[in-house]
Amino acid sequence: MSTATAKLSGYRQAPRKVRLIAGLVRGKSVERALIELEHRAKRSAPVFAKLIKSAVANAKALGLDEKSLEIVEVRVDKGAVLKRSRPRAHGRAFPIHKHTSHILLTLRDRSAKEATAKAAVVTEEGETKKTAKTTATKAAKPAAKKPATKSVTKKTSTAKAK
Repeated sequence: MSTATAKLSGYRQAPRKVRLIAGLVRGKSVERALIELEHRAKRSAPVFAKLIKSAVANAKALGLDEKSLEIVEVRVDKGAVLKRSRPRAHGRAFPIHKHTSHILLTLRDRSAKEATAKAAVVTEEGETKKTAKTTATKAAKPAAKKPATKSVTKKTSTAKAK
């Protein structure tokens, strides 16, 4: 199975915000993901579109068909935190944390996935060999009885301790 990846390191936006868009494109075809990103008002949407296009270019270099690519994995990791300070009254300084993200995107050829699904061997009953084997194993083993649980009542004393 062929995969192509693209990585963006040190993107200057908090991972929590970037993961919203990552969840949107995960598992979709490349064409569908680019259409959805085009209509999103999030700051990271154009960045994701550019990253997907980069991964498609990497897939073309590997000889994969760009029409049959789907997004398999989108991982957004925490990057370095740039620490700054904001001057406040009476000589104090409040911290400012500027978060960064690392984005990893993996594409897979959907036609390769469908080819492996068609390669499953079917038995006479119309079940796959694995399913037929597990049903035969379950039929051979009798169901084990669960032990009965005893209900325990707690005795309370009404007399006060002196």
